[in-house]
Parts: sequence; C-alpha cells; structure tokens
Amino acid sequence: MSASPYTSDTVSSPTPVLSVSPVVLPAPGRAVDLQVRVSAPVTGSDLPVILLSHGLGYSNNLSSLNGYAPLANFWAAHGFVVIQPTHLDSKTLSRTLDPDTPAAPPHWRSRAEDMKRILDQLDAIEAAVPQLLGRLDRSKVAVAGHSMGGHTASLLLGARLTDPHDGTEVNLAEPRIKAGVLLAAPGRGGDALTEFTVENYSFFMTTDFSRMTTPSLVVAGDKDDSAHLTVRGPEWHTDPYFLSPGPKSLLTLFDAEHGLGGVSGYDVAETTDENLERVSAVQRLTWAYLRTELYPGDSAWQAARDALTAGPNPLGRVESK
Repeated sequence: MSASPYTSDTVSSPTPVLSVSPVVLPAPGRAVDLQVRVSAPVTGSDLPVILLSHGLGYSNNLSSLNGYAPLANFWAAHGFVVIQPTHLDSKTLSRTLDPDTPAAPPHWRSRAEDMKRILDQLDAIEAAVPQLLGRLDRSKVAVAGHSMGGHTASLLLGARLTDPHDGTEVNLAEPRIKAGVLLAAPGRGGDALTEFTVENYSFFMTTDFSRMTTPSLVVAGDKDDSAHLTVRGPEWHTDPYFLSPGPKSLLTLFDAEHGLGGVSGYDVAETTDENLERVSAVQRLTWAYLRTELYPGDSAWQAARDALTAGPNPLGRVESK
C-alpha cells in the first residue's frame, strides 16, 4: 500500500479523546429513552459539534452508539465533539421494542427527531459529562450519517419526503445544523428503486433533494451498486449532490463499495472493500470539509482536496457547485 498523501500540513495534530456512554436523555413519548455516546478532545474550548447517525446492516452493535469508531474517534481527536445516538431501528434494541411499534422498521422520522432532541438537551449532556461543561460552541453544529444515517442527515439538511402513512409532505429541516456529510446515502425514489425497496422502505419513494439547501459534502463509492435497493447502480448515491441546490461538494471514491473502506467500525466483517488508506481519506476529507464550512476562511478543505489528487494514483476526486 502506498503512503498516505496526507501530512501534518493538511490535518491538525491529534489530541487524546474522552468518550462517555451511555448518556441517557429522557425522551417522553419515545419507546425507550435516548442513549448517546459523547466523544470529545480532552483539551480545547469553543468546540464544534457533529451529530453522527448510524446505518443499519448485519452486525449487532454497529447500528448503535458503539459504531463508527474510525470516524468518531478521528473527528474528536481533531477538535470536534461527536454525539452518537442509538436510533430505534438499532439491532441492539430488537429485543426491547415491539416489532409493531409505529414507523418501524426503520424509524425514518424518529431518527431525525433524535437529533433534534440531542440539540434540545445539550445542557443535560454537559451536565452528564462535566468535562464538557462550557466547552461547546452551539453555533457550529454539523450532521453526518452513513447509509440509512445518510438519509437521516439529508432530512435534517432540508430534503423532503411524503409520509407513506398519511400522504403529507414532511419537512424535518433543522436550522441549528449548519453543514452536513452524507456517506453512501440513498438517492432518489420513483423508478430508481427495486421492488424490494418499494415494499420495505416505501418512504424512499418520494425523496426530494430540491430543497436540501444546507451546505453538504456527499461521499459516494463508484463501486457501491446497492443492488438490493436501486436499479441505478453506484450513481444512485450521487443523487443528493446532483439533485440538490448548491453549495455542495461530491467526493467520489475510486473502487469503494458501501463500507467506503471500513468507516462503520474497526475490522468489520461486513465491510466488503476494506482499505485503510481509503478510510484515512474519508476521515481527513470529511474533517477538512466541516472545518472550512463551519470556519469560513479555514484552508483545511482546499489542502485536503489538493492532497487527494497529489499522487500518481489518487483515491478519488472532488467536484463542487
């Protein structure tokens, strides 16, 4: 494997990370209270926040606050507070919840509501993790999500859909969120979907990105065909970029499949394209994008883009609008 193109000049030096879980947030009306993991650098103040939404998948714990350590740990080591909820469609709750719970599975609406609940209860999170007290910059909040988590993030960033139960248009856009990262996120509905998706994920049918106005980075693998969900192949995962208004950026990763090299966890058996260099690129490019988006004038994003294409065998390409 070739050396990483990224140097200390393109990413900040890591600091030790404090991670606390579960932090339990009271959630009246929810089937169970909301549990989150909070990861943060042990030093620093005025820290920006990333809300990280997990996907689904086969493993028992990746779809929970215990997943996505390669991303959460990296982002926290480089200056972000990362908050990870366990959504109601997590496999860790499969023995707790009645399978007939409304909107299950998956809980497309409650997932977005989980993120709003976290923002509503940042005081409670600070109280539960006293090392964080007074260290959050609540004006600088981003959301990130992988796969189904990418769908959750897209709704918070302004995407719309029609509720398949009552036919109403759903607007879950969250103005407190200033930027987003969509990792292998689902694309448009309609004739792009397989029969399986229409039958099991009917809310995908009406996904509309035309009002997803919050600045976002869409990350897609050019080998991520998701054949059980879409008939369009890997291009489906680029829809959130091409079908939404700017400002947006698209990171296309060469030879990457749905795991994007292994972002959902360390040494995960269900990762079909394990590649440490690819994960490193995702870590650094997503971090750099959010740094520059939340701190206009920061050069991290341009430096990371330059590093991506600096070598003879680039891992991907970036385009923006």
